[in-house]
Amino acid sequence: MKIIDRYILKSHVGPFIFAFGTLLFVLILQFFTTFADRFIGKGIGFSTIAELILLQSAWMVGLAAPMATLVAVVMAFGSLTTTSEMTIFRASGISLYRLMIPVLCAAFLLSLLVEHFNNVVLPQANYYAKSMMADIARSKPAFGLTKNAFSNLVDGYAIFVRNVDDRTKELQGIVIYDMTRPGYSTVATAEKGNVAFTDDDHSLVLTMLNGEIHQVSSSDHKSYRKINFGKHQLVFASTGFGFARSFSNRVRSDDSELSAVELLAIGNEFKRRILSAEKRIQGSEKTMQAPQQQVRAGEKGAPLIPYHLSNGAVATSVQGGHSLAEVDGDLKSIESNRVMLNKYMAAYHKKYALSLACFVFAMVGAPLGVLARRGGFGVGAAMSLVFFIFYWMLLMSGEKIAERGLLDPLLSLWIANIVMVAVGIVLVVSLSRSVFNTSR
Repeated sequence: MKIIDRYILKSHVGPFIFAFGTLLFVLILQFFTTFADRFIGKGIGFSTIAELILLQSAWMVGLAAPMATLVAVVMAFGSLTTTSEMTIFRASGISLYRLMIPVLCAAFLLSLLVEHFNNVVLPQANYYAKSMMADIARSKPAFGLTKNAFSNLVDGYAIFVRNVDDRTKELQGIVIYDMTRPGYSTVATAEKGNVAFTDDDHSLVLTMLNGEIHQVSSSDHKSYRKINFGKHQLVFASTGFGFARSFSNRVRSDDSELSAVELLAIGNEFKRRILSAEKRIQGSEKTMQAPQQQVRAGEKGAPLIPYHLSNGAVATSVQGGHSLAEVDGDLKSIESNRVMLNKYMAAYHKKYALSLACFVFAMVGAPLGVLARRGGFGVGAAMSLVFFIFYWMLLMSGEKIAERGLLDPLLSLWIANIVMVAVGIVLVVSLSRSVFNTSR
């Protein structure tokens, strides 16, 4: 059987390498064609572009590995069926279960490698890639402005542009929110403009043409003024805009830049905040117990207000005064912290769920290959694509459900794997009963 195990595993190596390389090439090509206009002609060196593409391709490895596993298993078992080797195995009394053992073991080892990659290499690559994007944006201001999106090119300002002319570098449909003055809310709009450094590179100048400035007092919203202008310039110090690597200075705020251990630690912190707020609410309830009893007894008093805790319990408080304000603040704190908890725990479980997809797809791919009854990259890729899209839809839906708090992240992020494992088991059992002799 060891010879057969080695033969089966060897039949998977070629298809896996070919599928993995093809998928990685397609994903990188798609990324480059999407963002090529942001790099080419912007004065960015080729080595910088190549390094950025290499860093951005890291997330593609974690996605391509499970899909390549599915393609390779489908192609290999399909080829074994087409060449009648599967018939020989069946006649020899070797079951489909037994033939799948070496493939499942290899897929499980691959899942461990992908898990290590997702938790060690990928967070670092994402961190470096986003740092490089920020550094390039500082050295090339127009690069940091994205069409139809707010950009934090300058600290304290949110800059929106409707369009950026790639040829003239003209900005069109400009909206700027100025958050540098605490007592006022200031919004500036302009039909068009441009951004550039001064000749001595000491300042960054944002020039706006044909626009308006609206300013309102943040405290009472009564003080308001409007200024129309034909030309208006905002000047910022260019400190920090030179292209320099800032890997060690930027804080990792995005969950894609964090490992599973870091995600879990952050999730535990949000959980601790929720529990602390709930304890404060329960403490407030105890101090108000006497007034509540009076109200329940039918005496005159303030009405009871129910509120829900994360454990499903319902508590009440008396309406009135400072205590209600504290309870309301704690309730809002619980709600906001629970949103963040769901977000980080969803990212935590997604790392492991996507890593184990290599093993899951190996379980599904073997019976699919037998059912296909013909080899070839086209058939294997087509069948694999259908199942992978189905799996990805379940995974993304589970992530959204978890982030919205509709279902526990532990369950919602593993639904895709559970469904695919169930499909694989049903297919294997069905084929074994109808085709294979499972006496051995």
